[in-house]
This record gives sequence, structure tokens and C-alpha cells, in this order.
Amino acid sequence: MPLKLYLAGSLKMLILMRKSTTTLSHRIFKSSLLTGLLFVCFMAHTFGQILEPVTWESEYKEIGNDEYELIFTATMEDGWNVYSQITEDDDKIRPVPTKIYYDSIQGAELIGESEEFGHRKEGRDPNFEGVNVIKYLSDEPFVIKQKVKVNDKSKPIIGAVEFMTCDDSKCLPPSFVDFAFTFDGTVVKKKELEGELLDQRNDKIIASLKDPVGDCGEITEISQNYFMTFIFGFLGGLLALLTPCVFPMIPLTVSFFTKDNNRSPLGNATIYGASIIVIYVLLGLLITGVFGAEALNRLSTNWIANSIFFAIFIVFAFSFFGYFEITLPSSWSSKSDQMADKGGLIGIFFMAFTLALVSFSCTGPIIGSAIVQAASSGSYLGPAIVMLGFALALAIPFGLFAAFPSWLNSLPKSGSWMTSVKVILGFLELALAFKFLSVADMTNHWDFLRYELFLGLWILIAIGMALYLFGWIRFPHDSKLKKLSKGRLTLAILASGLVLYLASGFMINEKTGNYKGLSIFSGILPPASYNFFITPPDLDPTIKKEFPSYTLCANNIPCFKEYDEGLAYAKKVNKPIFMDFTGHGCVNCRKTEDNIWVQDDILLALKNDWVLLSLYCDDDKALDQQYISATRNKAIKNVGNKWADFQIVNFEKNAQPLYIMMTTDEQILGHPRGYDSDKKAYKEYMDCGMNAYESLK
Repeated sequence: MPLKLYLAGSLKMLILMRKSTTTLSHRIFKSSLLTGLLFVCFMAHTFGQILEPVTWESEYKEIGNDEYELIFTATMEDGWNVYSQITEDDDKIRPVPTKIYYDSIQGAELIGESEEFGHRKEGRDPNFEGVNVIKYLSDEPFVIKQKVKVNDKSKPIIGAVEFMTCDDSKCLPPSFVDFAFTFDGTVVKKKELEGELLDQRNDKIIASLKDPVGDCGEITEISQNYFMTFIFGFLGGLLALLTPCVFPMIPLTVSFFTKDNNRSPLGNATIYGASIIVIYVLLGLLITGVFGAEALNRLSTNWIANSIFFAIFIVFAFSFFGYFEITLPSSWSSKSDQMADKGGLIGIFFMAFTLALVSFSCTGPIIGSAIVQAASSGSYLGPAIVMLGFALALAIPFGLFAAFPSWLNSLPKSGSWMTSVKVILGFLELALAFKFLSVADMTNHWDFLRYELFLGLWILIAIGMALYLFGWIRFPHDSKLKKLSKGRLTLAILASGLVLYLASGFMINEKTGNYKGLSIFSGILPPASYNFFITPPDLDPTIKKEFPSYTLCANNIPCFKEYDEGLAYAKKVNKPIFMDFTGHGCVNCRKTEDNIWVQDDILLALKNDWVLLSLYCDDDKALDQQYISATRNKAIKNVGNKWADFQIVNFEKNAQPLYIMMTTDEQILGHPRGYDSDKKAYKEYMDCGMNAYESLK
């Protein structure tokens, strides 16, 4: 269904619900629910379709003296990018660079190097574990120009452009686009392109795919970037409510509204809550407008920016510890307060604005953290979305207490517990600071803040938080703790538990031969493989000799990287096949491997019950010869092209990950499955396939 139909339907629901809802609490609840619905609709995209977000055009311009300029132009859909021809030569996992292949250029010669034009961006790419890349963004066409000297106009220039494209959450396998330049008016036909036809269509697979042996549910991948950004902001708003700058404002707000006899409390509360949302969302849009989407996106890719943010978050942490306060000029809040005294709609709006100004010393670091995280998601809408979540978390309780003043009796009294909340937030800011230093470390190849050191620093921070909660250390605004309250004792025990949980990250998983890892902090901690001490286990030399593609894949699981070899081995050992279409630059592939494949039952099943066949659709290793896809009429020049073609031709999907369970007779045991973070559902899917396999016996 088109996006506009999702949005139109959601908006229609919003209007109908507004008409049928009479109480503020119901309005707030349903509006919040619909807000989430709108975001999910906005995020959703179909995993099963063939994605083609980049189109290429080629033309030439005559310069004179038999010299021409070949022009290759790529137009990208919003949010997608392609990569430069320039790439560093090292052993890091990198995107496949754009490359021009000249299969026939007998009548001409190249003049100098090609030139690139477009919206160029250089820095760390989150899709490729922090390596430095050069890419071109979608707001301008990407253009490559190459000068040539044509000596014989009767001979065409024939070749192909290889490119890879990614968006914020996934990458498509490299693809080729053919081109042909003729200078004497003749037409070059496709059959003149070089390469042997390669027909990877498998009729047995295609027929079985229509009616799999098992009824295992298909999963459509949904990007969660916007939704998680919204949730992150919402949680930040809830934390801000508990700080000493915000919590005492609730009864003050209620007293302000009870004096207004011209409007019902319900009306005042609605306007006040809406004003809070408008103020913070405008702040998010203003940040994007001032700095620009490119500058915000650079926050997640530039090691200098991440180093600066490390220092800023250290400052935030010590501010929360009470050594100093980050405040706005007092004249701002005074003028805003004067406007609030005028009453009416303007007065209510400035009452909300005064809240934002007065509470800045507590909310500023939280907002800063949220905005940086939102910008790191790579979306220019990130700051606005995170501010929407933050504002909604503030607006709902303020609005409800303004509408129902009697509820104030249920609130706890202000006290020293709010100072403790600020200090706890300080420890969290300190921990988050090292996340940015880790990004800078990996991006600039300092190689010092590896898994062990990072985790050790986090353990020390957690120990400090536990000692503070037990009252053994104090900060400037803390008074001597005479007695531990039940709430503080509970938090102290939880902090101690966090220390133990973090320490468990140093445990070795005997089954994977690596650190056990911490699934909760996956994506924040450095990869467990980025460590100082552990080396992978040896392969079975007998199997390796017979099947050259036999190797160790994620979590040291034995796997095959050639379809025919994996199929042959499966027949030899009489086991079903678990086929994994993956990629070196596939983000959701790594999430599945780090969080799901490490589960004992799943790991053992992949090692013992299945033959794992991992086909990397972005592997740029050259094939022995060039092929042309018999089905798609596309050039196949490397291993990644081959497996991408195999996936598209037989499964009509081109995004990774894609998981398929299959027998040695190439019967599909269940519907193909895309990315899903549900561990239980993933195991149920595998069990369903195994049960289907057993039923065939």
C-alpha cells in the first residue's frame, strides 16, 4: 500500500477519534497511540519487493580535436547514497566502490583520471563498522566524467558501471549497468556485450517456493530508525520529569490554571500540552534548519565530531554531579514569565515556554544527548522526532495534572531524591561519553578502546553509581545520608546487579570461542571480535580440503560460501540447509548474528542440525570469467553479483538478510524470512523448518 494511503487513513482515524472522545485523558492516550501509528506507517516498507533506488544514464559531449567527455549520471531516491570510486586499501570491511569497466575501448584511449561531482560526504559510515568512506547523497545527482581521445569512430566504447547503494538501515548488493558509446551513428545491441550467459534459475526451488513443505511464517523487514528515535526521546522526557528543575513545576502549573476562570481546566491543559510539543518540535526543526541535514548526519561519521561530543558529555556528566550548572540567561525566563502573566492563549503558550527555559539546567544535557543520538541515526528528521517524543513525555503528565488538580495528592513530595536522580543521570552521561570516544577510536584506527577496555570503564562507572546509591561517596549538593530509603536501596541493588551483568561480558562462550557479549548493549559496545586477546579456532582440514569455500562465519559457526559445495556437503552428511543471504555491509545481518545466533539453542542447531550456507551478496572478489545473467540480462563480474542474481532470480528479493530453509532435494521447508529481532520467533521458525524436514522422512 502506498505511504500516502497509510497516512491518509491514519489521519482520518485521528479525526474520527477526536470527534468521538470527550475526556482529555482519552484524547491524550489515543493521540499518543495514533502518533506511534503514524510513525510506524511512515517507517514501513516492503521487504519482499525488488528495490531499485538508483537509475543511471550515460551520454557524451564533444570537446574538439577528436576528444570527448563521457558522462555517467546516477539519480538516487531520497535517503539512498552511492559510493565514490576512491577507497582506502586495507583489510577493513568497506562498501564496494563505484567502478567503470571498459570491456571494449579499442578505438579510443582514456585521458587522465575521471572526475566526480555531486553532494560529497566523507567520514565514518555506520553501515560498515565505523570505517571512513566517501559517498554521494541523494539530494544531488552523482556524476562521473571521463575524457577520452577517439582514434577510430567506427569502434564503440562498451562497458558497465558497477555500484553499491545503501540507505540508513540496509545496503543492496552491488549491481552493474551496461553502457555503450558510439561515435558514427551505429547502434550497439545487448548481444555485443561480452560474457557467457549464466542461467541460475532453479525450477525446483521456484516451484517449491509457491508451496513450501512447512507453513512457517514469512517476515517482512520494517525499519525502526524513526520509531526508536521517538522512543529514545520519550524516555528522555520521562527522566527529565524526575529532576529538581521540572518536578516542582507541576504544582506551580496547576496553581496557574486554577486561577483562570475564563476557560475550563480541560481546555487549558490541552493548550498547555500542545504548546510544550510545539516548542520542543520547533527546537528540533530549528537545529536541522540552522546546521543542515548534512552537518547533522556528519555527527555519526566524523571522528573529530565524536571526540568533541565525548568532551561535551563529560561536561554534562559533571554538571549533573553538581560541580556547576548549565543555565540560560535569567532575562530570558523573566521576559517569558511576563508574557505568561497576560493570560489567554498567548499566556498559556509562554507558560510552557517558561517551563522550557527554567528547566534547562536539568533538561539541557538530556536534550543534548537525545539530539546527538537522533542525528547519529542519519536522518535529517531525527532532531524533530526525538523532540516530539521528549515533549510528549512532558506534555502528558503536565496536561493531565492541569486538567485534574486533585491528582496532585498522589504525587511524592519534592526532596533530596531529585538530586539523586540528577547524579544517576550524570553516571549515565559519563557512560554514554565513551560510546562516542569508541566511534572516534574505530574510525581513526587508534585501536586502543577495544572491547575489554571499553567494558572495563563501564564497569568502573557502574561501581561508582552503586557506591553513590549506598551513600559511600557524595557529590557537592548531597547531604550526609542517614538512612537508605527502600527506593534508593532498590536502585543500589540494581546498580550492583548491573556491575555483575557487565562483568559477565568477559565470560567466554565456549561454543563460539569468543566473548559472550552483552545483547542489551549490542551496537553501543565495540564488537566482541574487536578485542586484544582472543583468536578464532581452527577449521576441520579434511572438510576444507574437499570443499574450498568451507570456513568460519559469524560466532565461529562452520559454513559454506558456495551454493554447490554447501548442497554437496549437506547431501553427504544428510542434513537440511539453512541458507543465509547476507552481506559484509548488512546492518541487520550483524544484529541477527550478534543477538540471535548467539543463543545456545540456535547456535547449537546451526552447528549440529543444519548446514549453514552463507552467500555474501556484496563480495567483490572477481570471478574467473565474466557472465551475463540469462534471466535479468545483467553483468555478473564478481561473487557478490553472482549470489545477488541467484537470490533475485529464485526468490524475487534483493535485500538482506534473507533466510531460507531447504532440503538436499531443494525443497523449501518454509517461507523465506527477513530481519526480525524476536529470538523466540526465530527459534520457532527454525523448529518449524526442522519439523517439516522430519515429516518428509
